[in-house]
Amino acid sequence: MKKRTVGLTSRRALYGYIFILPFILGFVFFMIKPLAQSLKMSFCDVIISNQGFSMHLNQLANYKRALLIDPEFNRLLTESVSTMIYRSLATIVFSFFVALILNQKFKGRTLARSIFFLAVILSSGVLVGLEYNNTLMQQLKATIEESGNTNSITDVLEQILVANVGGVGKMDRLFNLLFEIIDSIYDVAMASGIQIIIFLSGLQNISPSMYEAAQMEGCTSWESLWKITVPMVSPLMLVCWVYTIVDFFMKSDNQVMAKINDQMVIQLNYGFSSAMAWIYFLVCMALIGLSSLIISKVVYNYD
Repeated sequence: MKKRTVGLTSRRALYGYIFILPFILGFVFFMIKPLAQSLKMSFCDVIISNQGFSMHLNQLANYKRALLIDPEFNRLLTESVSTMIYRSLATIVFSFFVALILNQKFKGRTLARSIFFLAVILSSGVLVGLEYNNTLMQQLKATIEESGNTNSITDVLEQILVANVGGVGKMDRLFNLLFEIIDSIYDVAMASGIQIIIFLSGLQNISPSMYEAAQMEGCTSWESLWKITVPMVSPLMLVCWVYTIVDFFMKSDNQVMAKINDQMVIQLNYGFSSAMAWIYFLVCMALIGLSSLIISKVVYNYD
């Protein structure tokens, strides 16, 4: 029998599956059973007693309570989704242009890359917990806000622009959105460490001969950016977008997650909290699927 030759694409796919094999095994052995149990709880009334807990089927009562009765869940979910959209777009744009800068040749490039990689370390679970749960940090932040000058450059610029476009609904909303992104630049920078590394690895895989050929043909740097750089790293944009959505929905300061944890840990409403968690999960998966379908239409695939 003739030996079948394995192509480059097949080898890369095989290496990819080997790389994620520990995650797949961990998911199969440690996650499937809790997921099935939480799904079952979402359709039941969970009663806790000294004998343990018992579940009584109530069909869709928990989902109706979350979507039709609870006064906060729909509002928090809508605000979380809207914030995710513009925050994720800002993170992708910021990460891409920072990666472009770090890919240039200049003195101290290694130090600059190390500084931006600190965002990955600082956004780890332990330090984020210290940031959001440390009483001393919260008091220090409150003291700085009280003693500081409230008329910062950003506030003054916002007041001027809003005053000049007052009464114009669309422009007013646009400026409010713009200043929300500016005010959240710290969160955007903290959430962009992994994306910067991914974009940087993609930029380094682009052959310099492509830029040399484009320069010989008379292309400007701006044209090379949109004709070479963006198409070559477009598959990584899809990866970064999916990662950014998942990372945003799992943040420790997420109000929807806080409400779910409150119902589960403090109120001990396991059925209701499970229903909200599954709704939140399905919304997240729907957004990932829809955005991936849209982005995949404009992604340039190459071997």
